[in-house]
Amino acid sequence: MKQRRILARFRYRGQTTYVENVPAWVCDKCGEEYFDAPVYKSLEEIARQRERIQRVISFPLAEFDMTAA
Repeated sequence: MKQRRILARFRYRGQTTYVENVPAWVCDKCGEEYFDAPVYKSLEEIARQRERIQRVISFPLAEFDMTAA
């Protein structure tokens, strides 16, 4: 495990929020990300106050179709 700064995807009450520059523990083998409790609480607070977020991104979204594979 190494501590890194990441772009975190955080789901809260059915809404997804991306947060930049989040300190996280990242597994060297599988890439799984873990947050210390105070960091997680901060992510919750950011997600709770979504209306205060000023920058919005958009991205393409595709749906996986087994018949196309």
